[in-house]
Amino acid sequence: MKERDEEKVLPLYQEETQNTDKVWQKSIPAQVFLNYFFAINYHIQNSGTVAPGQLPVLHEQKPDLNEQDLEAIKKLLLNSWSTEYALRATAELGDEEYMRNALHWTFPQAYYAVFAGLQAFLYTRGVKTNNEAWVLREAGRLVVKNAYPRAMGFYASGHYDDFNVHRLPLAHYKPGLQIAGKELEAQSQIGQFLRTTRRQRAKAVRQQVQANTATAIRSSKTGEVLQKFGPQHWQQLTWRIGYTTLFDLMARLRISSSHREIERFVQAEIDFKLFHESLLQLVSYLNGIHECYVAQAVGLQKYESSVRELPKHLQGNFVEARLQQQIKPLLGNEDYELGQAA
Repeated sequence: MKERDEEKVLPLYQEETQNTDKVWQKSIPAQVFLNYFFAINYHIQNSGTVAPGQLPVLHEQKPDLNEQDLEAIKKLLLNSWSTEYALRATAELGDEEYMRNALHWTFPQAYYAVFAGLQAFLYTRGVKTNNEAWVLREAGRLVVKNAYPRAMGFYASGHYDDFNVHRLPLAHYKPGLQIAGKELEAQSQIGQFLRTTRRQRAKAVRQQVQANTATAIRSSKTGEVLQKFGPQHWQQLTWRIGYTTLFDLMARLRISSSHREIERFVQAEIDFKLFHESLLQLVSYLNGIHECYVAQAVGLQKYESSVRELPKHLQGNFVEARLQQQIKPLLGNEDYELGQAA
């Protein structure tokens, strides 16, 4: 009788274990995604703060901007700040359960807050476009040219499955599933994120190119559109990808609210509060960098004036704080002014 009871109990226990494993298996993609963004933030926060003289673009000659340019830049900044404001409001309103369900909008908010700030900066350099691929490629060139702080200067290059990760000397180590607690763990996870993102981007470009009869790569023997790619075929597409940088990693957050992938994240068992904090710190860091560049381009006085004219909900908060704590110390010191005059 005892054996029969155990026979009845054992399958139920096994099924329960299997279900637990399934929950964990479902959580792995979300955990890895959290690990990636936590690792990026960990790497940046542990690379030192940005001090005067560490922003190379600031030492370039100021561009000529007319009133129309200034209005366009102000509009882009307002878009960035309003989106960041909404992202911050989630942290103030909710507990972890709220943040879990808020992923439908916080993921894209984090990306588009940064994207609008990037657009504002590029506008001051004459890049006036809403084309996302163009904006990301131009940002990639600037990263490679050391126009950004070293902490965010990492990038990936190379052909499909022959990628090279730059400025992350520990990126070749195999990453684990744990939250980064050391620089080695952070860099290995960022390296993997760069490679998987570049691979994903290469596949998307191939699909786009091969779907167009005018651009499709064809067999040299039959003239038919190629279905299978070898290394020589992937190499023909690499120029279309550009470099893979932090901005491309942020673009991975463009998950549609109707997309099945977002449901995987919502149902996962991960630290959603930590995820939100990591994203918010990254957004604040990147927007702060771009705001410094924009203020330098338009002039500190005009930038301050724009901040004073902001809608009520954006006054006296993070925009003003970054102006006082980051931008004014950077642009208002004598060394910077002498450097500009020289």
